[in-house]
Amino acid sequence: MSQPPNHKAPLPPSSDQVITHLPDEWPRMGNRFTRWLGRLGLRTMGWRMTGELPKVRQLVIAGGPHTSNWDFVVAMFAILALGVKVSWLGKHTIFRWPLTGLWYKLGGIPVNRGAATGMVEQAVDSFRHNANQIVALMPEGTRSKVDQWKTGFLRIAKGAQVPVLLVGMDYPSKSIHFADMFTPGEDMMADLERVKTFIQSFRGKRPALQ
Repeated sequence: MSQPPNHKAPLPPSSDQVITHLPDEWPRMGNRFTRWLGRLGLRTMGWRMTGELPKVRQLVIAGGPHTSNWDFVVAMFAILALGVKVSWLGKHTIFRWPLTGLWYKLGGIPVNRGAATGMVEQAVDSFRHNANQIVALMPEGTRSKVDQWKTGFLRIAKGAQVPVLLVGMDYPSKSIHFADMFTPGEDMMADLERVKTFIQSFRGKRPALQ
């Protein structure tokens, strides 16, 4: 695997390619108008997407750094621009009429934290029932500065036997960079440190919270 990019240095030429479309294997959502809206939003804010999207049907995205509510805005424009359906985990209590259908359509995966099977097991099970699925999580788990990052995304990927794609959001260069993809191994802490090193090589909107 290549070394994580450093926000103080230019990305390698092979990694600096602008992403404009999805691989056929990725799940889709939206239409021509929503894709145009997403591209307009990114262009207005000065952002671009770089790197390479792997040709796989299932994966977990680990992205960051997460230091501001603006991260969500930029990410949503990127999702709309690509026309990709990105799944997320939500409390089962919000999946109620009349919003149930909307949450599912937007990629929601209901999880019941009080169930006998935990959140990780429920997310793993969703991969078994969806041939094309991408679940995105932020290992930091919060916008605040934390010492201990979440390992749920690694446990989900390992349980579902799907790879993890690293995505960095860099505010100085205004780029969302899709980088290395790896398969979690037996040493979860080593994998977590690898992800942490990658994400912290990018600069968030509020670097003091990284």
